[in-house]
Amino acid sequence: MLFSKLLPKEGNFFELFNQHGAKIAEGSRAFMQMIEHYADPALRQRYADGVDAAEHDADKVTAEVNRLLHKTFITPIDREQILSLINAMDDVLDLLQDTSETMALYDVHAVTDELRSLAELSVKCCERVQHAVSLLPKLNVPAVAEAAIKTCEEIDKLESDADRVMRSAMSRLFRQEPDVRELIKLKAIYEQLESISDRCEDVANLIEGVVLENS
Repeated sequence: MLFSKLLPKEGNFFELFNQHGAKIAEGSRAFMQMIEHYADPALRQRYADGVDAAEHDADKVTAEVNRLLHKTFITPIDREQILSLINAMDDVLDLLQDTSETMALYDVHAVTDELRSLAELSVKCCERVQHAVSLLPKLNVPAVAEAAIKTCEEIDKLESDADRVMRSAMSRLFRQEPDVRELIKLKAIYEQLESISDRCEDVANLIEGVVLENS
């Protein structure tokens, strides 16, 4: 009994999830601002730097979660769930940063309507991820658990919307884009953007699992 009392418990995992979720939302909004101001090279770079900053800050949170896992004997949810969730969240910001960098490396000159639509859906997914994560500490409250499941369902719907936009974007790209180099550039960027919603859905699926096991 005395030994168990001396063991490190709980840790601050939920707060770290919240911090990471805030960085996901922050990075996605910076990415959207980059898209909105893409015609202005200075503003474009400013917001791309914002995406990078959010990703670097989130990496620090991920590292802290991993460090805390090694120090904590009793965790608020299953250890494997903690690790899977923080890694899935990290994947979201990694993709946002990768997409921002790819647009610069490929020297994309203009933003298409489809690219903008996929970016908007990515932001909505990221913001819903932040909200779902914020509910984790109170899953023992039935109304909160229900709200978490509803938010995860919203993410699933947004991912389906992104799939539809992606299919339409690819169809238009291959039918109407005469420049092969531009086609290759946009195809890669569309795929990266659509993958952001996929990664958000991965987070949602993990959160649904946590809700079902702990509510």
